[in-house]
Parts: sequence; C-alpha cells; structure tokens
Amino acid sequence: MGPLGDQELGTAIQQVDSPAWSVRAAAGRQLAASDRIEEVADLLHRLLLDAQDTAVIQETAVALLERKDTIGLRLVLLAYSQAATNDVVDEIGAALGCNPEWMTTEGADQLIEQYRELATDQDSGVRDEAQQLLARLRPREQWARDSEADS
Repeated sequence: MGPLGDQELGTAIQQVDSPAWSVRAAAGRQLAASDRIEEVADLLHRLLLDAQDTAVIQETAVALLERKDTIGLRLVLLAYSQAATNDVVDEIGAALGCNPEWMTTEGADQLIEQYRELATDQDSGVRDEAQQLLARLRPREQWARDSEADS
C-alpha cells in the first residue's frame, strides 16, 4: 500500500469511529501504513485498545508491526502496556509473538535492536514492555554459541 493522499487519510480517520468492526479494522490497516503515522498515533492507539472487537486490535497491531520500524513497534508496546482486558493483552501479545520475519537471523537482530532502543523510551509503559520482551530473548551471540556446540 502506497502513501495515503489527504482524501484517503481523511476517510480512514472518519472510519475509526465506524460501528462496523470491519471498517474500523480496515482504517487501522490504512492508518498503520500511513507515512504520516505520527499525526494519527492517537487514533491508532484507540484502535489497538478497541473494546468492541478483537479483530480491530489484531489487524491494527499486525499492520503496525509489518512496518518493521520502531515507531510501529512503539505504538504496539504502548497499547500493550495499557491493555485493560485479557482479550486486548492476548491479541497484542499474539501479534508481537507471531511475526515470522523475527524468526530469521536478520529479523531477530532488527527486533532486538528496536527493543534496545525502546528500552530507554520516555514512556515508562513502553520502556517496561521493551525491557521485559528483551529479557525473554536470548542474545544472538548465545544463539551462535549454541548452534556451534550442536555441530
């Protein structure tokens, strides 16, 4: 998906408040792919914490993580830190844990680098989530040692 024009962005912004979950989910995907993500960060946050349907949460989180950048990951971690229900925690946690890109050496290295950057974020929720997730990952150097020992 290419950059959203002003009209497309305006339409996606209006669709955030739609009563239809599928319309909100589509808006989340569009806004997450926007090159003006900082302008719509509050709307994405609302979609990540959607109280009406977990599909909206899932679609928005996955789209943000597909950006493969720190800002998308940051928005997901911020919502994860503020999730008030198990449904929200489960959906965001699944999005964070199920990206096949992160199973490659290059993807894992990029994820670790982004977590390290976010582990010093000004927002304590983002910082705490990044630190916790980083602590669960084994450093790449340990992976290399383990695979050498198995050889």
